[in-house]
Order: sequence, then structure tokens, then C-alpha cells
Amino acid sequence: MNFALYGYGPRQKRTWIIVDCGVTFPGPDLPGVDLVLPDIRFIEGEVENLAGIVITHAHEDHYGALLDLWPRLKVDVYMTPFTAGLLEAKRAGEQNAPDIPVTIFKAGETFTVGPFSIEAVEVTHSIPEPVSLAITSPAGTVIHTGDWKLDPAPALGPKTDEARFRALGKAGVLALICDSTNAMREGESPSEEAVGEGIREVIEKASGRVAVTTFSSNVGRIRSVAEAARDTGRQVLVLGRSLQRVIEVADELGYLEGLPPFLPEEDFGYIPRENAVILCTGSQGEPRAALAKLARDEMRNVALSPGDTVVFSSRTIPGNEKAILAIKNQLIEQGVKVIEDKDALVHVSGHPRRSELKQMYDWVKPRILVPVHGEAAHLVAHGALGAMSGIPEVAQVRNGDMLRLAPGAAEIIDQVPFGRIFKEGKIIGTDEEVGVRERRKLSFAGHVAVNVVLDDRYDLAGDPDLVALGVAEVDARGEPLEEIMLEATVGAVSSIPRQRRKDLDLVAESVRRAVRAAANDAWGKKPIVTVFVTQ
Repeated sequence: MNFALYGYGPRQKRTWIIVDCGVTFPGPDLPGVDLVLPDIRFIEGEVENLAGIVITHAHEDHYGALLDLWPRLKVDVYMTPFTAGLLEAKRAGEQNAPDIPVTIFKAGETFTVGPFSIEAVEVTHSIPEPVSLAITSPAGTVIHTGDWKLDPAPALGPKTDEARFRALGKAGVLALICDSTNAMREGESPSEEAVGEGIREVIEKASGRVAVTTFSSNVGRIRSVAEAARDTGRQVLVLGRSLQRVIEVADELGYLEGLPPFLPEEDFGYIPRENAVILCTGSQGEPRAALAKLARDEMRNVALSPGDTVVFSSRTIPGNEKAILAIKNQLIEQGVKVIEDKDALVHVSGHPRRSELKQMYDWVKPRILVPVHGEAAHLVAHGALGAMSGIPEVAQVRNGDMLRLAPGAAEIIDQVPFGRIFKEGKIIGTDEEVGVRERRKLSFAGHVAVNVVLDDRYDLAGDPDLVALGVAEVDARGEPLEEIMLEATVGAVSSIPRQRRKDLDLVAESVRRAVRAAANDAWGKKPIVTVFVTQ
């Protein structure tokens, strides 16, 4: 979830730009949450000094929060044509999405945002039109790499622009703000061309249908699958809305030129099994994605059979392991063969390994290295590699750190507010504001509502009403838990002297405590309890 700020000028008169504005996705610890967004309250407080937002590429963790957060900032946004196309497609699919003013740039171009001259430098990644940014101010040039790798044979677009990085290094680079995702992996990443050959070999050997799941934004991989299918005499069916949206944008920009048309879903049943390739969403185990539906045999016109093959042409994002394993097991139970990157070269990362990082150091020769985009282990490993490679200064930063790059030595000079906010349906807010904090408790121990009515003498006017949701039905002895909690309610009211029952809040709190204690004694868990007391 990338969101970086660069500022130039004294504290009282500092101008800012944002680089990237991404989201991440909730795990099971955030029940009901749709998206996780960065908490941007610091720059909201400085919005009059914000000059613009620059997006390096169209991966969700780099641009996915724009539609939700831009209305809080309302500044110009700069991005490449492919990113702009995906943003517009996403905007068209969301009700009341803002019309964001976008300025288009292409790799090789230079543009000005506030006091910064920004040059977009071509790099290779697992999506069309990724760029690094050479951000120049009177203090010097900072290179923000974004996501990148060195690929001698990319499926789409040119190679990473070595000549331009060398020229920037020769002119002098103050700091390199660099991707750390694969900083713990030795060597160099295989090329996308080699992955395409690996997928072609799998399809050639397969006797039945072949389904390939990958990240929707990986247009190079989509093209590789389509070419492999064409070369082996097969037709491709695309399943999944996000894949179809990316394909529409990529096709408009010419990235899929020369490929045969994709197969309509209604025609899938009319072609022989050995002539079919399914390209589908769901590589991360998403329960509503196309692959999950195939694994559950829930699709109307498309199904897999024993002897078919499913290829996971993707990496597992940490936290998704259980969901992916569940789908793999469902497929295996159906007699489907599952292939992943440990079985064949069917995926490669879009991020640089250690040898590629050292190559970038050699090209740009920065005075300061700032490892970003990774967990603590990656950031520390990257920093150690930079120091061993002779970079004079390595600055380790974490979320909220304000790092001064110039003048003087790199130094953390402030800690600004940071964190996460959450999108649920139409609401965006903190965990407390969207209710997820209480919902976690509900998901653990359920909820009990109790209604107590007192008569004019403050005695119980009939039996209390109790409704339990997500609570065990009986205890270990078979006693109904609702009856146990009702008895606790009656006992709690009876134990309060009649004169003190005039304090209805006191009665409610006594009942709440008694019901929770009774549930805990009988069940071993304390549900959330809401008590209504009326007279």
C-alpha cells in the first residue's frame, strides 16, 4: 500500500507532491471491510501546499485508493495512458465516482509539479507502462524507482532504460528510493519470455482443458498465455470482470495486437476439451473470483473435468495461503492437475533481486539509499546490501518517518500521523468509525440482546426477552444457553434492592455483567451483551 510524500522548502513554506496512492486488501481479521486505505490526515492538513499526485503504474497497491482519497485532496493527477485507461474503466464501474483531472505523460517525458521537475524513466515490471521518477529540485535529484526489474526479454514494452539511469548517475543523484521486495533473493529474475515458453510447454503437454490464473493487470502474461494457446491450436476464454476490464484497455492501446479474438463464454461448450484454454481471475484464492467458482463447479457455461490442468501463474501474497490451498485441494479432489511455479517456470516476479539491485546502484551511484516497498526483513536486507556495495549513506525509514535528504546528512527529523483507514460499502473511516473493532468481537463470541421491563413497583413485569446470535445453543451438559442467560438476568434484577432499581442504567449494567458471566461459566466465552431496560 504505497503512499509517499516528497516536500521541498522550509517547514513554514514547504510544497509537497504525492507519489502513488495505493490500497491493500483485508484479511480475516477485518470482517466486512472491502478495502484498506492509507490514513492521509497529515497531508490533508497541508493540502493548500500540495502541488499534485504522480502515479508510477496501475497496480492496485500504487493507484487503487485514488477514487476514494482524491476528493479529500482535489489536486491534479499525473499518470501514463494505460494507468489513465484503467482508472477511467474503474470509475465507470463505481457509482458517484469522482471525475479526477488527469494529465497524461509518457516514459521519457519531463514535466513540472510545483518546485519539482519530474522525469519519467522507462522500467520493466509486470504491467504496461511502469516508470521510475527522477525528481529534481534545487536540493538535487532523487530517483523513486517504483516497482521495477531488469528483464532482457520482456513480453511487452522496452527494457529498463539503462542509458538514462547511467546519465542521471553521471549528473549526480542525491538519493535512490528503491523497491526492496526481492532484496533477500540472490541472482537475477528470469525473463518474461522464458515464462511464456514455460506456459507453452505446459499447454502442449496437457491432454484436456488448461486454466491459467494470474494477476489481472499482468498484460504481458495475458499475451503470453494467448500466444501459447494460439501456437498450440487452442482458443482462449476469459473469465473474470477485472481481467476483462484490463484486456479492454490493453486492446485499445494496442498491447494485444495480432492475437486471435477471445472465445465468447456461450461458445465454450462447443469446442473440444483439448482445444480450450481458460484465462481466469482468482490467483489469490478470492472466494468470488472465477477460479473459486470453477473449483466449486458453480459456473453456468464452464466447468472443469478430471484430467484438466490448472496453472497458477502468480505468486502467493502473504496472508492468502490458506484460501489458495483450499482451492487447490478442491481442484485436486475433482481430478484436476495443479501446476505452480515450483513445478514449472510459469511465473516470475516483477521486482529486482540482489544482482539487479547492485546493477542499479552502479548505474545511478546515489549518495543515499532509502529502502522502501517491503517488510522489515526486506528493508534491512536491502540496506545491508547497499552499504556493502559502497553507498555512502543508508537511511532506514518506517511508516510516518519524515526523512530530510538535504542539506546535510540524511536524518529522520519528524514523525507524522499515519495508519490505516477502511472502506466498507459507501463508508470510509477508522476501525471504530466503520464498526470493525466491535465486529471482530462479534465474530469471536456473538451477541446477546436482553430486554427487561419493570412495573411501577420496579419488579419484573413478566419474563425478560433474550435473543442470542452467534452463541452456542447448549452447554457441555446439554442445558440451553439462552435459558442459563435468562436465569442470570432474573437473578441480577432480583439481587438489586427495589429502591436502587429506579436507576435503570444500574439495572442494565448488572444484567449485562451477569449474562456475560453466566455465558462464560457455561460456554467459556463472553459474548457482547446489549441490555434494554424500561419501566
